[in-house]
Amino acid sequence: MNAKSLFGALLIAFLFLFLIAALPATVSASHSWNGYHWARTINPFTLKLGNNTSGTWTNLLTTASSDWSQSTVLDTVVVAGGTNPKSCRPTSGQDQVCSTSYGNTGWLGLAQIWITGGVHITQGTVKLNDYYFGNSTYAYNNEAEKLHVVCQEVGHTFGLAHQDETGISLNTCMDYYHNTNNLDTQSTHPNQHDYDELVTIYTPLDTFTTVGSSSATKPGAANDDFDAPEQWGKVVEENPRYAVYERDFGNGNKLVTRVIWATSSR
Repeated sequence: MNAKSLFGALLIAFLFLFLIAALPATVSASHSWNGYHWARTINPFTLKLGNNTSGTWTNLLTTASSDWSQSTVLDTVVVAGGTNPKSCRPTSGQDQVCSTSYGNTGWLGLAQIWITGGVHITQGTVKLNDYYFGNSTYAYNNEAEKLHVVCQEVGHTFGLAHQDETGISLNTCMDYYHNTNNLDTQSTHPNQHDYDELVTIYTPLDTFTTVGSSSATKPGAANDDFDAPEQWGKVVEENPRYAVYERDFGNGNKLVTRVIWATSSR
């Protein structure tokens, strides 16, 4: 190889390495939530979202359901709610999505999943606290941010964690960007990486299913509504914006709670 050819080959190699280094880190990032997933024997599977919401939350839940159903491995369908929004009791085999004023609890929203066998989700709940969404002290009372939150909390119940927690927008509802008004619609829908991650999470298939049962369950103490930190168990992950708790019920069963704290600038 002459000097000119060698220089050309080195230049091409340098440009290739430069382009690889310039790719965003999120391309290869994983945001599975500890491998948690619904057990199922076929893909796509259908997960029911019990609608216990009111006001604009109902239409926003419908939008989030439609968005997540673009996945190739799961579909969601909004059905009539099966619980009182205040208690938001779980139902085996599906999600219950609830909105009401839970009061000055410190949390804006909760996603809770019940786990068996270490990783298999058996039921899920989402709670959206109208105390903060309707309070002018907090910058949450706009439709874009409400869509961001309901899309994200429902996404957690599939076994997704956050794509990013710095506050920048990756144009996914699974980041921590804060929409300050209705015209700011970044981060209000899933993006392709969310769908790709769901494929990773839900491959391969299981030999049994935890999806679709309609029998109501009341794990834990009879009076527990699971909306207070003392009912969530131990902290396993936290930063100023969110925390993850685990409560062990024994025999391989646990409750995992992912909470968004209410602040004036989330």
